[in-house]
Amino acid sequence: MAALLRALALVCALALCLPSMGLAQEGESAPAEPESSDVRRPKPDYQDVERIRFLTDSDYPPFNYYDEEGALTGFNVDLARAVCDELVVECDVVPLDWAELVPTLKREEADAVIASIRPSKQTLEELDFTESYYHTPARFIMRKGEFEEVTQEALRGAKIGVVANSAHQAFLADFFGESEIVPFERASKAMEALKEGEVDLMFGDGISLMFWVNGTSSQNCCAFIGGPFTESRYFGEGIGIAVLRGNRKMRQVLDYGLARVRATGRYEELLRRYFPFSVL
Repeated sequence: MAALLRALALVCALALCLPSMGLAQEGESAPAEPESSDVRRPKPDYQDVERIRFLTDSDYPPFNYYDEEGALTGFNVDLARAVCDELVVECDVVPLDWAELVPTLKREEADAVIASIRPSKQTLEELDFTESYYHTPARFIMRKGEFEEVTQEALRGAKIGVVANSAHQAFLADFFGESEIVPFERASKAMEALKEGEVDLMFGDGISLMFWVNGTSSQNCCAFIGGPFTESRYFGEGIGIAVLRGNRKMRQVLDYGLARVRATGRYEELLRRYFPFSVL
């Protein structure tokens, strides 16, 4: 499975070499790296930090997923471990269901969440974030041949699957309120519902959707429609590592660790491993 994911990432990343108008074609969406952090960032005092406990999800390839041998892997997972290596601290990366990530962090049973949580008005009430390390657009996918365009009129009454309580659901509620928005606990359940015809479209993160559309589990049922959506009001300025709101020290430590990962070249190595030839 890992080899397939990386091969698909290559196809996806090559599509980004096209001019921006080409983004409306199928198969695109790859993470872009925000401007690099200042490598001269002062080193914070973290002598009392011997271990960092990360939480992540396991259902979002290629960021966090189980490989064919059942090992937790992915871009987020490897980045967390690289940060720990640079900080010279021990590292735990524990997978949980998406709904349990923030509650577990709030119980102080972990130090940080690296699971592609987007900064939003809702999440910022409970969490602080490090500097962003990637961002991706939101996209629609449909059952092949069902629709010709993405407009409020064209999708009026259409059933649109989306992950419950996500920024994607909030976006749909504000801009596609005349569609029938169908929330699902997990992205994989929404994808399965689309394949089975229980919903007409799905709206979500372009990376996850791209791998599913081009993978075997979709059974060639579906295709992208419409261009990417990047409104920062909903999808933020990028993805960072989440810490409990007010935990300034851990945020500073992780920002320093991310800066060191970039400075040593390990960040670029991970990008090329999971997203070959992506735009840096």
